[in-house]
Amino acid sequence: MNDVDAGDMLDPDAGIDVSTPSSQPGTIWNDVVGQSHAIGQLRAALDRGAAHAYLFVGPAGCTKFEAARAFAGRIISGSEDRDQRDARLALEGVHPDITEVQRSGASISFDQAREIVRVAAMAPSESSRKVLILDEFHLLNPTGAGLMLKTIEEPPDSTTFIILCEFVPHDLITISSRCTRVDFRAISADVIAARLLTEGIGPVEAQAASKASLGDLDRARLLATDPTLAERRKLFLSIAGQLDGSGTVAMRLAGELLAAIDASADAIKARHENEIAELDARIKEFGERGSGKKQLEDRHKREVRRARTDELRAGLTTMAQTYRDSLTQGTARNIDAAAGAVHAIHDALESLERNPNEKLLLENLLWSLPSAV
Repeated sequence: MNDVDAGDMLDPDAGIDVSTPSSQPGTIWNDVVGQSHAIGQLRAALDRGAAHAYLFVGPAGCTKFEAARAFAGRIISGSEDRDQRDARLALEGVHPDITEVQRSGASISFDQAREIVRVAAMAPSESSRKVLILDEFHLLNPTGAGLMLKTIEEPPDSTTFIILCEFVPHDLITISSRCTRVDFRAISADVIAARLLTEGIGPVEAQAASKASLGDLDRARLLATDPTLAERRKLFLSIAGQLDGSGTVAMRLAGELLAAIDASADAIKARHENEIAELDARIKEFGERGSGKKQLEDRHKREVRRARTDELRAGLTTMAQTYRDSLTQGTARNIDAAAGAVHAIHDALESLERNPNEKLLLENLLWSLPSAV
């Protein structure tokens, strides 16, 4: 995680990539962090001529969405100057010929897929090309995938798709085979810490947030302003030493962990309140029609849900490390039990993808784990 390519190192003073031209001041790639290989691949793709569809695959917080906006801006403007009018509007997400599609529910619905097909068929309004950025495409409804296959395979000559997903599920294999794939990696802790320094975060906070972020820059930014991060990490580290095999203790500790996770939402809620206040000011001035209020509310719900899941994932990873340390340091009282604990925690981590009941998940897991002391 901490191995850093020279091309990804950020100058803490300048806040830019000091070894490659991909992130020099004023370029569209400034917000794409730790992804010099992907940027090089995208530049090479444009040198060959824009394809009809691109698939960006990588974990949350790897700045692939920022890369999609930058790439769309490059397609529309033909420039890497972020101050050029079309590029600037693309980076701000408001260019009239770039449509960004976010799911409105648990998945991209059939109705949303049908709207994507309709929009894709329309001519650009002011440019020679139009770009559709489809976010979280791994959550596309299977019926929607069938509807969109033909459009993505053979869109109008003026339309380019940029499809973003964290992984390629079975239902999307056919669609993915029609796209030029670009892989994005989780950002190393060192690169995240360096980036946070350029954004005004102190060294201690940047280091702590980068280690707890699991390669997610968005999460790192949130954690860097969270004064309770150290206390939550300490709580998760202490859990294995408090377990005694009883349901009473397991239930009590599960409650403490969930309370800590609830408190961790304060930072993101504060950011949401600022965004709502800014939107309300715009609505007061220009009216609510086309304001995106419903989309903002939906995004806030998704972000709170993701933040909770990320907190739980990070905490469980910390707990697993406690048992791993007991194995590698030879302090485990029962090697098989400690190894079994690591496997049980990994199973719980995988189950988070299925949106389980957090309370029951934690109670059952903690009840099954041995004490690490």
